[in-house]
Amino acid sequence: MTKQNSLTLVILAAGMGSRFGGLKQIEPVGTNHESIIDFTIYDAIQAGFNRLILIIKKEHEELFETNLVHKIRPFIHVDYAYQDIEFLTSHVLKPERVKPWGTTHALLSCKDLIDGPFMICNADDYYGPHAFKTMAHFLRNEVDHYEYAMMGYRLKNTTSEHGTVTRGVCTSDQGYLTQVDEIKDIRRSASGHEYLKEDTWFPIDDEALVSMNFWGFDESIMSLAYDVFDAFLSTQALNDPLKAEHVLPTMISQCLELEACKVKVLSSEDAWYGITYQEDRERVVQALKQLKEEEVYPFDLWKQ
Repeated sequence: MTKQNSLTLVILAAGMGSRFGGLKQIEPVGTNHESIIDFTIYDAIQAGFNRLILIIKKEHEELFETNLVHKIRPFIHVDYAYQDIEFLTSHVLKPERVKPWGTTHALLSCKDLIDGPFMICNADDYYGPHAFKTMAHFLRNEVDHYEYAMMGYRLKNTTSEHGTVTRGVCTSDQGYLTQVDEIKDIRRSASGHEYLKEDTWFPIDDEALVSMNFWGFDESIMSLAYDVFDAFLSTQALNDPLKAEHVLPTMISQCLELEACKVKVLSSEDAWYGITYQEDRERVVQALKQLKEEEVYPFDLWKQ
């Protein structure tokens, strides 16, 4: 397999799922006991991705192997990368810290496995087949050093009925990303959506473009991510060593401010589904059931 015809899918699966109350990355939601990650990998394979890197916590490897990886090995090459909380952070790490350092740190944890075009996405978000086909086309034909892409979704299609969410709200110009603002505590309201800041609720545009951590890169992203994360360790992490974290939308936004890269904004025709809270699960179950009934997916994704 040459670098030119290899497409790698990286999945962020080391989160702790605190609001969900469990390891939602492998929560069964499909009619054949699939998790969302099964559908993500299936869609990626159909789009031409031939290598998978799962970023997990080391202690969860057996769970992933038993519940997922043994089924998919006949279809795609699988590597694990481990988000070790001490990686790069030993000089600021406090013994009481158990929370991972965020998705920028997760990305860096697989840097030694990356040597060409790849995309990265969340384990617990359903993105749909079109998103993977669109990103595969970009990675085959357009990606270059410091020229990347993101898949954008409308805010109104990405929130939960059961609580607040955090989203990377994007602005763009002539099809290219200009800024990503990580906004916490977004919720649905009588008039659309609103977010909480300093004990006050402010309206936010339903049609705002948001990042759902669906990015296309090449290996050049690693040097940018390292520099940004290193700066974070010297500032926020020192000030709040128990809770501070750094996430991909923030990393990209900082790189854009430095004019260190360009990010093309792609869009998907598919619906997005995700599980933030336990109460979100049934909506996802019904959506995936309908997609199978419409024959978007076979009943058994991994039948040989």
